[in-house]
Amino acid sequence: MIREDRVMLNERFVKIFKQLEDRGTIVKNDRNGRGVGDVAEKVLGNKSYGHIIRAYLDPTSKRVIDYGQARQFCRAYNISEAYMIEGAGQPFEDDSPMAKMYEMYTFSEGPKGNIVFTTTEAFAGTAVDVGSFSRESNSHFSIPGISGGNLVAFPINGNSMEPIINNGDIVVCREINSVQDVKDNEIYAVRTNGSVWVKYVKCIKNKAGRVTSLKLVSANYLEHDPFVEEVNEFTRLYKVIRRISQF
Repeated sequence: MIREDRVMLNERFVKIFKQLEDRGTIVKNDRNGRGVGDVAEKVLGNKSYGHIIRAYLDPTSKRVIDYGQARQFCRAYNISEAYMIEGAGQPFEDDSPMAKMYEMYTFSEGPKGNIVFTTTEAFAGTAVDVGSFSRESNSHFSIPGISGGNLVAFPINGNSMEPIINNGDIVVCREINSVQDVKDNEIYAVRTNGSVWVKYVKCIKNKAGRVTSLKLVSANYLEHDPFVEEVNEFTRLYKVIRRISQF
């Protein structure tokens, strides 16, 4: 049986889809980039899945959109995630986490704020510490109540930490001095060898008590299995201290 919240989510999807049709943004049988197949490509990743979108729109169908697809729909058509996911506000107000950050926090192009804001990819790829990284051309911002240095923020890609941290949320992290300072079963950003993961972390130690590996566990454990990452000279860890999400 489909949960009531999913039914309501699908009803909001149908309503917004109709509004996009009224605006001319979507034209169901269009072959020039605005058709149902184009919606399917943006939301489901495959243009041939137009029949699935049509099923979501059909009141007699039992198929309903899921939360990940709904968020993708929002990003593709500049729709308020707060409205789509929770029914709050208006469908087309700019209520993304990034917009809220710009509204509520102070950004600058130079090193004036104490938090470096960057992309996930840039953060994963950097081979220097936060102090050096912050001198590059990145935005900086500050949040009341969060002081000190060694702070970096970046957006989350994927659903592995849902519902604790959602796709599109922004996490603020503080670099820790040593892997030996990691506290088991807390959330860290782990950066090594050009990759970055945000996971629950548990230390694996050798007989001498030295941390040699990290077990990384997703909050969404039904879809994402835990795995072990070896600690090496390139491993850096950052304690997640704040999540910026929908308001």
